[in-house]
Amino acid sequence: MGIAQAGVRKANKDDLTVFLLDEGAIVEGVFTRNRFCAAPVQICHQHLKSAHAIRALVINTGNANAGTGEDGLMRANAVCIALARLLDCSPEQILPFSTGVIMETLPHDRIMAALPHALDRATDDQWSQAAHSIMTTDTVAKACSRQIKINGVIVNITGIAKGAGMIRPNMATMLSFMATDANIDASLIHALAYELAEGSFNRITIDGDTSTNDSFIVMATRQAKHAPITSWQSADAKALKNALMEVARWLAHAIVRDGEGATKFITVQVDGGKNLKECQQVAYAIAHSPLVKTAFYASDPNLGRILAAVGYAGIDDLDQSKIDLYLDDVHVAQQGGRHPSYKEEDGQRVMKQSEILVRVVLGRGPATDTVWTCDFSHDYVSINADYRN
Repeated sequence: MGIAQAGVRKANKDDLTVFLLDEGAIVEGVFTRNRFCAAPVQICHQHLKSAHAIRALVINTGNANAGTGEDGLMRANAVCIALARLLDCSPEQILPFSTGVIMETLPHDRIMAALPHALDRATDDQWSQAAHSIMTTDTVAKACSRQIKINGVIVNITGIAKGAGMIRPNMATMLSFMATDANIDASLIHALAYELAEGSFNRITIDGDTSTNDSFIVMATRQAKHAPITSWQSADAKALKNALMEVARWLAHAIVRDGEGATKFITVQVDGGKNLKECQQVAYAIAHSPLVKTAFYASDPNLGRILAAVGYAGIDDLDQSKIDLYLDDVHVAQQGGRHPSYKEEDGQRVMKQSEILVRVVLGRGPATDTVWTCDFSHDYVSINADYRN
């Protein structure tokens, strides 16, 4: 990969990254469900559906190229054409990505001018630099690597991500790119990307806003010298999928931990639902509530806010007399009312922690699901009020 300074929004900042893929690599993506999706997201959908093998990814920060209409599509396509000419491939073999301010014109001429510099500096060991170059309001770069063995052959997995605000991927502004050299059959990559997204990025929220640009890309170069993985049934295949999920989930958690102004990492687990859908409804009602999130920031055990969120989550036949609520090991509510032994100082002790588990038991069935979120602080407002300054 190669990195350059295109001056998209700020001077003297690495803001352009190009991933180069050898022939034979397979690629799949999961993208925002926001219907007002950015121009590069629209183009990625088109290019991944084409019969062309993807040869490169081009990523700019500083400008989202969203809310830019036909002009935005033209400019993103122009970047793809320029990079394709440099690589002697088809424009359909390029996937473009953008992140930054919405409804501003993409300075595609600056990006195109910087492409040769990125290619001249391209090496295979710049994951850390790439993690830094895709940052916007992030305070830390997010990168993770794992190695496992398949039939005695070392297989590598590496991923990077960016995102700190406007996070509720729902497939924040969120971009993530994961690559492995595992020899995975091409027929598996589509379902794999969606499964990884569902178990990681589709289970996080910072502020409940689904970005116009969310993209999660899974790449397999298939260069590792082991027998091809044609299904997920073998022990080695399961170990590989688990390792891929571990990296995806680590990156997703890192986004929440770096949430704009966040001071606490909160796991919301809902047990005892009739199905996964209603567990998710309840979990996200809690995780999205500004009242709940500000209470956690203040370490204020005003836990009626959580019960209220459970109640308005949208389960029409919910029986409140069956609901239990826990904060870590503290049993707060039992059968819909305050637990007889609950003391507010116990709740406050848990809420002062930097990592907190909120567990709700619905008493309706066997389903369970988990999402991850953070608190809301004064800094969240300041960061977003001053974002374009």
